[in-house]
Amino acid sequence: MTTHHIRWYFVADDSTDGYDMSDTHPNIPTQGEPAAYEIRLKGHLSDRWAEWFGGVSIGLEEDGTTRLTCPGIDQAALYGLIKKVRSLGLPLLSVNRIELNQTDGGE
Repeated sequence: MTTHHIRWYFVADDSTDGYDMSDTHPNIPTQGEPAAYEIRLKGHLSDRWAEWFGGVSIGLEEDGTTRLTCPGIDQAALYGLIKKVRSLGLPLLSVNRIELNQTDGGE
């Protein structure tokens, strides 16, 4: 059987024609900037897991889902939380960046 190889070539173009990558998503933080996130899981997670998640607030929703609110974390910490979610075995429904004032119910 023949092995096929796929090669990627990156071509750097010094001309931006007025297009700046930072203009595409100005409200999304870069990897090092902290932000608030909401992680939704299928099923209910006990409050006893809050310490294991590092102080993340756990909310149980009436629809049978769990809402983890993670204020002020960076991308590396977010990936760490997602890894912990995976180890619990609960299905991950969504991960959303939220405004900091939404973490306390919008007050």
